[in-house]
Amino acid sequence: MLHPLSSFLDTDESDEIEDGSLEMAEPSYFYEGHCPQEGTLLRLPRTALAEAVARGLMRRLSLDEPELSEGKMFGVLVVREPSGQICVLRAFSGLWKGEAVWDGWVPPIPGREEVAREEQETIAYLDATKSKLIELSQIPERAELVALEASFEAEGQQLRARQKEAKLSRDQRRAALKAAPQEEANTEKLRQLDEESREEKRQRKAWMARRDEACARHKERIQAADEEMTRLKRERKQVSRTLQDRMYAAYRIANFAGKAQALEDFFEQGRLPTGTGDCCAPKLLHYAATHRLLPLGMAEFWWGPSLPNGSREEGVFYEACEERCQPMMGFLLSGLPQDTAISEDEPFVIEQLSAEMLGFSILYQDDALLVVDKPAGLLAVPGRTQAQQDSVLGRLWVQAARGAFYKAAHRLDMLTSGILVIARHPLAHRELQQQFRERTVQKRYEAILSGTVAQREGEIRLPLWGDPAERPIQRVDLNRGKEAVTGFQVIEQRDGRCHLSFFPHTGRTHQLRVHAADPAGLHAPICGDTLYGGAPASRLCLHACEIRFVHPTTKQSLHFVCPAPFSISLF
Repeated sequence: MLHPLSSFLDTDESDEIEDGSLEMAEPSYFYEGHCPQEGTLLRLPRTALAEAVARGLMRRLSLDEPELSEGKMFGVLVVREPSGQICVLRAFSGLWKGEAVWDGWVPPIPGREEVAREEQETIAYLDATKSKLIELSQIPERAELVALEASFEAEGQQLRARQKEAKLSRDQRRAALKAAPQEEANTEKLRQLDEESREEKRQRKAWMARRDEACARHKERIQAADEEMTRLKRERKQVSRTLQDRMYAAYRIANFAGKAQALEDFFEQGRLPTGTGDCCAPKLLHYAATHRLLPLGMAEFWWGPSLPNGSREEGVFYEACEERCQPMMGFLLSGLPQDTAISEDEPFVIEQLSAEMLGFSILYQDDALLVVDKPAGLLAVPGRTQAQQDSVLGRLWVQAARGAFYKAAHRLDMLTSGILVIARHPLAHRELQQQFRERTVQKRYEAILSGTVAQREGEIRLPLWGDPAERPIQRVDLNRGKEAVTGFQVIEQRDGRCHLSFFPHTGRTHQLRVHAADPAGLHAPICGDTLYGGAPASRLCLHACEIRFVHPTTKQSLHFVCPAPFSISLF
């Protein structure tokens, strides 16, 4: 399971180890989390050496697996054995070519074998259920009903056209008869016209009866199929959830303090995200902890075909995944010697910052908070690729002294400008995030829309969902979408443009942009929003201009205003 460093390093990298330059290089990232017992911030670096080893693994994969059919996360952990020898552990996430165990790779966290038979039975059931759902979705009655309804609709159109023409003729004759002297013959003719009208109504009713009777059998079969599909989906979800619960209860992960804990214990609210425990980081750290190996550096990267949405690219290093790994990181690193451990009870380095050193305006700073005016086009936090490292937090960390702490309390899209709140120690960050989760923070944005709005003010309630294959695009989806609520108030309208305020009550990705653009929302995209059809502009005309929240330590109410750098007069 342990591999020598020389298996992964080329000649130049081996020379850099000899002269110490790899060890001296600053880490590019820290895996970190708070110790559950002491609250100390624990960190494991992604060192230059770990990255060099990872690149060596990439080279080996390109030779051994030149045409991977699926992309996958891989990871390496540089460790020191009790003897002092430095070696390498390697791991892959989930299954590789349908198998969880491969020679020379770190195995899954123990526990899966306890439910292996149940897992196989469940997978077989899920496959059978999928086939049944496909069969039910493709029953012939569905296509037959569409064709039948189309045929009746064509017949109905012809009937309505004939009767419309006949009615017009009757109306003309009836008017002529009523204008003529009253005679018994005329009265009889009027009665006959009324009878013709009643006969046409009987024809329409007969047509509708034939249509309903002909379609009823198909609709009954389709309804039965839909009900069966709903039942199967509900049952499939329950069976899958039961297996997941059993697996997570069986998985027990260990740390360097000699403690073990079931995976389900790390997630207090809701169910565990799918794949928890199968990522590279927990597998590598668990193996090292249970084999008396001292981690020195770790790196995870994607290899194989990149994902269509661009969220994973071959050869790029990635951070610990937020949903599955980050909640466990503090426990996993507990007991690991820390040269850079930071206690929340210790004083933090508070630097005096200036706009000149950062390239953006600072609206407020104290020992707990930093409030800045983020420019449009600058990321709030570093992205996944090397080209996406320039950001508000990235610039802060570049000049940060050892012991400094910076973490965004919320996010702004790269193209959106305006107020961004950053915490300067972990306690402040947790307190601020709680305010955002509980929706007690009041925010106001300003935007220029490509069109006008009928209502002066109102509220938009349209749930949003993002197809993983189309990220970052979000869409209104009444079935799969998450709740998204936005208030709005018009400031000014002229020349086919609308300047208005948005008041987001939820914080979904691209919420304001979609609520503005969607026909069920304002049906007027934000100017400069090329993703959702906005009129051309020099920038996305969306700005976070006002925020109210409670200071995380003094508990005083804070209110910041940052005027929008655009106006309707520019258009």
